Amino acid sequence: MRIRSRVLAGVVAGGTAVAATLPAGTTATAQTDDPPIVVEDGLTQPIYSFADAVEQRLWVETPLDTDGDGALDRVVIDVSRPAETETEDLDVPVILEVSPYRSGTWGSVPYHDDLDPDELPQTLGPRANLPGALDDYYVPRGYGVIIAQSVGTAQSDGCPTVGDEAETLSAKAIVDWLAGRARAFDADGNEVVADWTTGDVGMIGASYNGTIPNQLATLGREVPNLKTIVPIVAISDWYGYYRENGLVVAPGGYQGEDADVLGRYVAGQTRATTPGDGANQCYEEMTALEEEQDRVTGDDNDFWKARNHLPKAKNVQASVLVVDGRNDWNVKPLQWARWWDELARHDVPRKIWLHNGGHGTPGNNASYTLPDGTTWTYQTTVHRWFDHWLWGVDNGIMSEPRAIVQREGTGTNETYADWPVPGAKDLTLRLTADDPEAPGGLDTKAAPGRQKAQSFVDNGRNRSATDLIAAPDTADPNRLVYVSDVLEQPAHLSGTPSVTIRASVDNTTAANLTAYLVDYGPPGSDEATMVTRGWMDVQNRVKRDQTHPIKVGKAYDFTWDLHADDYVFPAGHRIGLVVLSTDRDFTLRPLPGTELTVHPGHSRVTLPIVGGRL
Repeated sequence: MRIRSRVLAGVVAGGTAVAATLPAGTTATAQTDDPPIVVEDGLTQPIYSFADAVEQRLWVETPLDTDGDGALDRVVIDVSRPAETETEDLDVPVILEVSPYRSGTWGSVPYHDDLDPDELPQTLGPRANLPGALDDYYVPRGYGVIIAQSVGTAQSDGCPTVGDEAETLSAKAIVDWLAGRARAFDADGNEVVADWTTGDVGMIGASYNGTIPNQLATLGREVPNLKTIVPIVAISDWYGYYRENGLVVAPGGYQGEDADVLGRYVAGQTRATTPGDGANQCYEEMTALEEEQDRVTGDDNDFWKARNHLPKAKNVQASVLVVDGRNDWNVKPLQWARWWDELARHDVPRKIWLHNGGHGTPGNNASYTLPDGTTWTYQTTVHRWFDHWLWGVDNGIMSEPRAIVQREGTGTNETYADWPVPGAKDLTLRLTADDPEAPGGLDTKAAPGRQKAQSFVDNGRNRSATDLIAAPDTADPNRLVYVSDVLEQPAHLSGTPSVTIRASVDNTTAANLTAYLVDYGPPGSDEATMVTRGWMDVQNRVKRDQTHPIKVGKAYDFTWDLHADDYVFPAGHRIGLVVLSTDRDFTLRPLPGTELTVHPGHSRVTLPIVGGRL
């Protein structure tokens, strides 16, 4: 079955709006006509009354018929703009956030029952609608703000399709309307023209709300008035959100969730569960999501390829401010790292802020200090970004260091010329083992070859990651650990680590394979900090879209990326690699008892280390 969403003939109304530009370094006053903003210290100032703002609810016509009712879907938008756009000759740029979480979500969608036999599936409950509070901040500073409901959600028409072309085009229709390339209507059916805007658009949002800007930006020249995006903890490849290297992997904290669960949740109960072809009935579409996502093999397929936006990053014309949490295990770090790498490959104007938290922003008051002593907060950084790209304010933000990284431990935000930090070079640490029963080592000088093979038995469904990384100087029957010598100087990891593990599965033809990179204290210490991790299905050792059965007891080389990070291992600590099978919080949880044997002499971990040595 195929999702029946389809693109119908688009409607073009009016001409393309001409974007207003601001001469570099200009400071204007509210009384001037060109431009009607006040800039102080590189920031537009609040000179317009929010209390008097014009507010409208409109329905934007898309080129879609996702519910198959024969009519073009319309998506709901709420507009807020300065009163002067109505009463005076004032045109303003727009900050847009599109979300599937506005209202009408189904609060108890059952998860897939692939957990322990004695556990019940979870249900998907309400999710945060971040960042919010856009209009009260930006409208007084000379912006229009639009809060939109994505196709098939809340009061918008249609069916949600979770990350594919239809979802992207529904957001595009809003951007097109602002430039005169699409139509919108009020509640009485009267056509409404966006004659109050410059046409220039900046998008922002967190989580799913930040993913839609990524998707839309890949349309490139099709959305010439999309000038910038600020994706926060956002997805760039939906396969990598719900899968990894052929393995069904959960977003952190949502074991058993998948694309179909999310689709049903944002559709709402009526649309998701009522069969039939009537308007807004999405039962068939939700069933197609469930069938085509393939939870059986975990392989990449056409369904996921249509939701992988990384290959389309070459089309991006808008500038991008990436904001992410280094410890976000919901939208995991490779989502931002691979997106960033693609943006860099195609020389997209960009900046990145990596905070030390999880699934959210750094917080408006988080701050960093430039080499000249100037301090900026997170809120003023985003504000300056929009001012530069939407009003043309020459505030210097593009000449400043490209990367802001919050350091673990101190919590300070440091600036770097780029990310990965310049000077990061791959360093290979080989696994060593003198004893089949004792913990092994990590050594830059060890030659590949004979080491003692080491075995363990999977029991990860009953043990947490915290438990499995503990006590690195003691053997454990359910995992193997390899630890470096004590570091004589700090080791700054910046980039994407990878591992190659030669191993055999000794009593079955399928298994999870998991690796943790850990910061350990000195020998005898209880300090153990999970730095990053990664997973693989042993049957996808060649490609993530191809299952290749293994033979029981035969050793294979398994190579995969761990999730990206920027982390400093302190002097006096040790770098550790933990190898196990089932990661209780992320992978599927088979019954315990799978036996695996690792061959350390042919196994290694590669770390991008600033300076290239320990």
